[in-house]
Amino acid sequence: MTSRLNPYLNFNGNAREAMEFYAAVFGGELNLTTFGELGADGPDADRVMHAMLRTDSGYVIMGADVPSTMAFQPMRGSSVSISGDDTDSAALHSYWTKLSSGGTTTMPMEKQAWGDEFGMCIDKFGIPWMIDIGEAAG
Repeated sequence: MTSRLNPYLNFNGNAREAMEFYAAVFGGELNLTTFGELGADGPDADRVMHAMLRTDSGYVIMGADVPSTMAFQPMRGSSVSISGDDTDSAALHSYWTKLSSGGTTTMPMEKQAWGDEFGMCIDKFGIPWMIDIGEAAG
């Protein structure tokens, strides 16, 4: 197995909803395991212990709910970044539209000084995203 770098997102009780949202944005196969499926009972039984989305584009996004015994810390100081070129433009614009819908646009998707189309948003689950669309090498 080769090494991979994958985002692992933490949620405060809404990991299932968030990961199902990302499956609707990116497509692919979502697998979820709850704490209860691994023997836990009580307030965490229905929380997601681990989720993995393998998208149609080859991305892997993982996530989980923070157990009630731990303090939830929202994501700060980083973003999930997706980059591609204009051959992927339709897919990247679709991701942008879906991720920013219901969230907050922090930088509109538009042509930037360096020549790429670029936008930043925080989705409705509090996850910051950056999408960059460059020109295909030709």
